[in-house]
Amino acid sequence: MKHARVACDGAIHDATERDGRLLLADGRLVDFDAVTWLPPLAPVPWPRTVLALGLNYADHAKELAFKAPEEPLVFIKGEGSLIGHRAHTVRPAGVDYMHYECELAVVIGRTAKKVRRADAYDYIAGYTVANDYAIRDYLENWYRPNLCVKNRDTCTPLGPWLVDTTDVPNPMNLALSTTVNGKLTQSGHTRDMIFNVPYLIEYFSSFMTLNPGDLILTGTPDGIVDCRPGDVIVTEIEGLGALVNTIRTA
Repeated sequence: MKHARVACDGAIHDATERDGRLLLADGRLVDFDAVTWLPPLAPVPWPRTVLALGLNYADHAKELAFKAPEEPLVFIKGEGSLIGHRAHTVRPAGVDYMHYECELAVVIGRTAKKVRRADAYDYIAGYTVANDYAIRDYLENWYRPNLCVKNRDTCTPLGPWLVDTTDVPNPMNLALSTTVNGKLTQSGHTRDMIFNVPYLIEYFSSFMTLNPGDLILTGTPDGIVDCRPGDVIVTEIEGLGALVNTIRTA
């Protein structure tokens, strides 16, 4: 099942996809265009941890002229950077290079601590699409991106759907793509991750607790290009949906 979280008629609603429309929790059936899409995440009573992988596809590391990492390169993002489907992302004034990153996002479903790789999928609630924008002008270290590169307001679109794990039998066999103004610019596959989803859950839970609602953004393949104000970016993952985002000035 595909789950969404939307604002409609002055209230926030949980919703599911029903025959090309949205079925709200109050029973109303509405069109996609009738709502404001929010990140498809239920509120949690604790600070949500958002973990993001750098250089987790060998071709992307090669594209940037870096050696593929031998252990996960991870940085933290604040929940405040998340926005929903069809929202706008700000390109700061004076920036020369800002690019998208289409990524499989894993949503944790139950408390995970010292999880074995073989059991990792039991701890996942579902999957969604993330676009992890980067402002290259501010980058000092690819191996540990500084906050102003990755942790910016509006710079992590997420959605449109949270898709149940039962509907994604093999998350390591999904095609990813990105278009800019309708032109294909990025094409990859989750099977090409250096550290796959079970490995990452075992790795993170070996030294920290993963709580329900936490996110793991799993990195992007090669094919990044600069995004300018007015550009419409569509990041899509097979079976999860197409996340639409527009670049605007501050």
